[in-house]
Amino acid sequence: MNTILIILVIGIIVIAAIATWGYVQNRRSKALSSRFGPEYQHAVSEYGSRSRAERALERRAERAEKYQIRSLKPEEQQRFSEEWRIAQARFVDDPALAIREADHLVCEVMRQRGYPVSDFEQRAEDLSVDHPLVVRNYRAAHSVALMEKEGKATTEDLRKAMVSYRELFDELLEAHAQTRAILTERRG
Repeated sequence: MNTILIILVIGIIVIAAIATWGYVQNRRSKALSSRFGPEYQHAVSEYGSRSRAERALERRAERAEKYQIRSLKPEEQQRFSEEWRIAQARFVDDPALAIREADHLVCEVMRQRGYPVSDFEQRAEDLSVDHPLVVRNYRAAHSVALMEKEGKATTEDLRKAMVSYRELFDELLEAHAQTRAILTERRG
């Protein structure tokens, strides 16, 4: 009888451990999916499995915690906004040049805020930690910029890329937060 009781207790312990492990993994997946949004699915597709993607996303977050990311000063925001306005206006006459300037400007804002800007994939991964909703657009815009270098991008491709760069640019510039603060201040 003791042997059966021991086997039963061990079985219950194993089942409880498996259930606990499953619960913890499920919470981890939900937390990462919530934090990274659409980037979570991109990572799962890229890495071929949920567990490898989750490990990669966790490494990104750990790496990004070490960065000294800062907000831009109002004068920096203003300067970058003016540079963006010029690049956007240039789109009418020279869309390809405007896209190159937009790409350069996004990198410059990232650098100024404290992001490392080594290669594109590193930039995209770093951005995905704090800006998961716009990183997909950044990848699409960058892809069009590469197509443009090969002479394969249409004007419509370039227009869509400019819009995507603008979304990321505004996010990095914290333009929406600044506008909300101004509106709140005026209302108050």
